[in-house]
Amino acid sequence: MKKLVALSVAAVLAVTSMVSADDVKSGLEPGSSVGAFQVRDITGPSKGKSLCYRCQYGGRPVVSIFARDVNDELVDLIKKVDKQVGENKDKDMKAFVVLLTDEPEAAAAKLEKVASTAKVKNVPLTVFDGEAGPPSYKIAKDADVSVMMWVGSKVKVNEAFAKGKLTKDSVATVVKESKKILE
Repeated sequence: MKKLVALSVAAVLAVTSMVSADDVKSGLEPGSSVGAFQVRDITGPSKGKSLCYRCQYGGRPVVSIFARDVNDELVDLIKKVDKQVGENKDKDMKAFVVLLTDEPEAAAAKLEKVASTAKVKNVPLTVFDGEAGPPSYKIAKDADVSVMMWVGSKVKVNEAFAKGKLTKDSVATVVKESKKILE
């Protein structure tokens, strides 16, 4: 009996560790209210100013992307969300990207380059001073990218990715999920 219990415990621990290695929980859960926070706009209509895009966008459908690093997969996600926003102007869809960083000046240069090379037109790229992000948003330390989508200031979708886990397939899934805030 002791062997059976020990084997059961070992199996549960093994499955738990496998799940937690790939799955990252980060950000606000669906149904949660989104709070205000300040960012510095690097490429959007308020370039160079600090503002609250959550406040500015109000109850509109919004895709918010919180990232800690700029890489090809993030740029792919930004381009696809930018296209989605452009295609849904009639529904007043909005989006913004928040680069979480302890080095905002260096991050600003990266975002300007992304906006230029990826031809981002509809999605402001911003910086938040501090890798932890806005405290009320509960961005996990092990999340490289957290995507929250809301409408009426209530979260509808939350997707999070550990470093290296944002792939072409997951980008496609995130873009597909954005339809939930347009319904």
